[in-house]
Amino acid sequence: MTGYWIVIASAEHVRNGRAGNFMQACHGKVAPLRRIQPGDGVVCYSPTATFRGGDRLQAFTAIGTATEGAPYQVEMAQGFRPFRRNVAWVPSREAPIAPLLDKLELTAGKRNWGYAFRFGLLGISPHDFALIARAMGVEKLRPAA
Repeated sequence: MTGYWIVIASAEHVRNGRAGNFMQACHGKVAPLRRIQPGDGVVCYSPTATFRGGDRLQAFTAIGTATEGAPYQVEMAQGFRPFRRNVAWVPSREAPIAPLLDKLELTAGKRNWGYAFRFGLLGISPHDFALIARAMGVEKLRPAA
């Protein structure tokens, strides 16, 4: 069964992941990445443009499909060895979340909609994934090879 996920990261970090065909979640923890399986749909939501920045963005910034293979660890800096999962990102445009808030099952009717995003990774419905994909200019996502 295909799963659908939102990973929360700054647009700056999402750009790095797109360039390297990977994603990280929850400051590099492995447990959240183990929930994602090959073929699952992944969309990135960026509350800010830069990590720990006050530059609010609140947009979906990347979309793709998790590829084969398990999460793996890399050394980014001395003492910082985050886990990653490979993703086949597809061409897309950024999509602000504001116009979608009343349409997404995840956020519709919720005044404090951002509360759910604090965990860094959350599962979403196929309906929400398709709605976000269309807003990003992606009509259909093919499973990763």
